[in-house]
Amino acid sequence: MSSSSTFFLTNPFSSVSGSTHLRRSFNNVRYGGGGGVRIAASLNVEVQAPDLSKEVMDESNKVFVGTYARAPLVLSSGKGCKLYDIEGREYLDLTSGIAVNALGHGDPDWIRAVTQQANVLTHVSNLYYTLPQLELAKRLVANSFADRVFLSNSGTEANEAAIKFARKFQRFSHPDEKQPPVEFIAFSNCFHGRTMGAVALTSKEYYRSPFEPVMPGVTFLEYGSVQAAKELIQSGKIAAVFVEPIQGEGGIYSATQEFLQALRTACDSAGSLLVFDEVQCGLGRTGHLWAHEAYGIYPDIMTLAKPLAGGLPIGAVLVTERVAAAINYGDHGSTFAGGPLVCNAAVAVLDKISGPGFLASVTKKGQDFKELLVKKLGGNSHVREVRGVGLIIGIDLDVPASPLVEACQQSGLLVLTAGKGNVVRLVPPLTITEQELDHAAEILFNCLPVLDKTANN
Repeated sequence: MSSSSTFFLTNPFSSVSGSTHLRRSFNNVRYGGGGGVRIAASLNVEVQAPDLSKEVMDESNKVFVGTYARAPLVLSSGKGCKLYDIEGREYLDLTSGIAVNALGHGDPDWIRAVTQQANVLTHVSNLYYTLPQLELAKRLVANSFADRVFLSNSGTEANEAAIKFARKFQRFSHPDEKQPPVEFIAFSNCFHGRTMGAVALTSKEYYRSPFEPVMPGVTFLEYGSVQAAKELIQSGKIAAVFVEPIQGEGGIYSATQEFLQALRTACDSAGSLLVFDEVQCGLGRTGHLWAHEAYGIYPDIMTLAKPLAGGLPIGAVLVTERVAAAINYGDHGSTFAGGPLVCNAAVAVLDKISGPGFLASVTKKGQDFKELLVKKLGGNSHVREVRGVGLIIGIDLDVPASPLVEACQQSGLLVLTAGKGNVVRLVPPLTITEQELDHAAEILFNCLPVLDKTANN
């Protein structure tokens, strides 16, 4: 420190109210390498920051639409699998920004890709060609079943595009029919997004009912129900079947080989399209580049998003040539999608994750972590099951999971909920170490007693 004098500010916001003073106060905040925060005072005296979180949260609640039930945590920096709040507290991150930050925080290859591209070209729209966009599309095609790619800005946009592509394909394939197949099948516990088409495909009424009427023509079947799916597909009314090989938001449920094969066979027979939503489970999270590769069953369309650009917004729709042939100029588009900055970041992410050694490490870490969780947590009366594959794991509880999530946060571990609020969802950066996973398991174990209090209330 530049002076031996250190003192605490009890309330730097008390003398002046309003967001302007708060903004000016944060302009003086300096972040240390470990995420700690100091407010630099004049006269070469450094002043230890007070608890700024309440002020940030209070000001945020005044200016944002109330769509998020945020955790009471103000994050300021991250490195690797660690995050730091504005007071400098450290957290082990097993959320990855909801399965987005596959390479963790501050990956040097990702930073290099972003900064180099930002110095050259950031955005030109899709009126023109760019090299980063081409490089990303070539890699996606070379490493998948697909022949062509459409880029979007998010997972819900990717699913919106898939809906439109499916309907256009059916009209293209049935040119003489007044009413080609236009309906869709989705499944219990599924989540496909929050825009009007994607939310119509999302099973929870909680997401749909406030905005009805949503897109009609969607039937929800039980996830894994082979016979019901086959019968409905064979009706000839179904444009496409949307299914997650592994459901993330729904509670970390994995499809069976029989189920996906039945969907593939029925779709082939009826002329319906099979769409795999791998927005959360794709791109290395299962230890395979794509989750469906473990089954040896391939879709007509696949949607991607979360981890693809390592934290920058992107989505992708991968399609076969048969589907692409139905899509013409002007059928769909986006101003921002697939810009050179985000595509260059995505190339760096895809190049790293697609390496066989990287994927093998995800498989091993996932197996070891799941076995450790079963060993440490399985004996607890509230833990019904530990399930998942690779580094997408769910701890199914017989009580709400939120008290355990909150206790973990207080102990320096960030995890998510899923399902009906009774599943702890673990989706760490794919770069997490065995030691960090061991530490996470220890914190989870130590926090389990909070579930007894929940059960008794």
